[in-house]
Amino acid sequence: LGWACWKTYAGRPETNLGLRHRCVGMEILGKSLFGNGQSVDSALAIPTLKASLAMRRRYWPQDESEILITQSNLANCLDEAERYDESLVLQREAYARRVALFGVSHELSILSGSNIGATLLKVNKWDEAKTLLGDQLLPVARQSLGSDH
Repeated sequence: LGWACWKTYAGRPETNLGLRHRCVGMEILGKSLFGNGQSVDSALAIPTLKASLAMRRRYWPQDESEILITQSNLANCLDEAERYDESLVLQREAYARRVALFGVSHELSILSGSNIGATLLKVNKWDEAKTLLGDQLLPVARQSLGSDH
């Protein structure tokens, strides 16, 4: 399905709408390649998601929510491919932007912070993960989302 979407929109004219369709097609392709959970697919998904992120930043810099979604998808893909340093850079950027846009207690900010914590645990940075998850995010999550989350 991802390849079909890309093939449908790849040849669109370079108008704003055509570029948007191409970008969406590229992101769907990247997410579908990554979604298979195979290392070969992750290797193909990373450059596709990088290109989609670059297009979003270039043509629609004002659309920060979509940029952050694409950036998070790329970070998750890098994480799955065990490219943790690159993933952490993107995750930290996304977290900082979400906190600036929505506040620290917003659900998307908490989710972004949790993603950082999960990656820190994978690379055995226990103290940093404990500080982020236990001391910073958990109290905010309990207050804003409730104790049942």
